[in-house]
Amino acid sequence: MSGSLRGNVGKKDAKALRTAGKVPCVIYGGKEQLHFSMDEVSFKTILNTPNSYIINLNIDGKEHNAILQDVQAHPVSDRILHADFLEVNEQNPIIISVPIRITGTSPGVLRGGKLVKKFRKLKVKALLNDLPDEIQISISKLDLLQSIRVSDVKVPNVELLDLPTAVIVSVAASRNVESETPEQ
Repeated sequence: MSGSLRGNVGKKDAKALRTAGKVPCVIYGGKEQLHFSMDEVSFKTILNTPNSYIINLNIDGKEHNAILQDVQAHPVSDRILHADFLEVNEQNPIIISVPIRITGTSPGVLRGGKLVKKFRKLKVKALLNDLPDEIQISISKLDLLQSIRVSDVKVPNVELLDLPTAVIVSVAASRNVESETPEQ
């Protein structure tokens, strides 16, 4: 993604940029804060996805690796009003939310239980090179009334920051659950 530095910072300048179809942005976390603007259209690929991306920003010929930290949108029109980027480097760990992908088939669900997902993303801390695109959780051994907690998930070189006792996914019993012992 590419952008251009902003000469003036203020309400009038930001309003003029938005009228021209651009979004005022700021990148921080590096040596200095940079105020720049980008085309609003270029945000569609990174906003309409559950994935977290490391974005390569080209601001007036200078390259920056960053993650999208915050986006402010208009409450009625949903147009992007402002975006904050956090500059990342390979030596310092970053904190980011990574999406969860559930794999496998649960025996408890096959017997009539209901799969309950409590988390869509997990907050992790890792170096840029160790950061996973997604965290896969297998539910193939999850039976009725069992759950997988944050402490059960192990990802190499990644520290999970959510509460270790928090339930990520569980199988709840429903009314039409097959019992293990047949009735007489």
